Amino acid sequence: MTLHDEVEIEDMDWNEELMAFTYQCPCGDLFQITMEELTAGEEIAKCPSCSLFVRVIYDPQDFQQPTAVAALA
Repeated sequence: MTLHDEVEIEDMDWNEELMAFTYQCPCGDLFQITMEELTAGEEIAKCPSCSLFVRVIYDPQDFQQPTAVAALA
């Protein structure tokens, strides 16, 4: 895996069409990471067109799903 950079989640854009946070890749495509991946603790955004990746810097607690017990409280 080739890490191209580290990017703050605040510097990424939300793409409704892709349902993912995106960031411009040098190849011209977009690095992508979905809300589901962030919720699962994933921190690597992939470019679908080349072999580059970026590490997304974010607070995982901001993307945790509430547990059923917490939802009932």
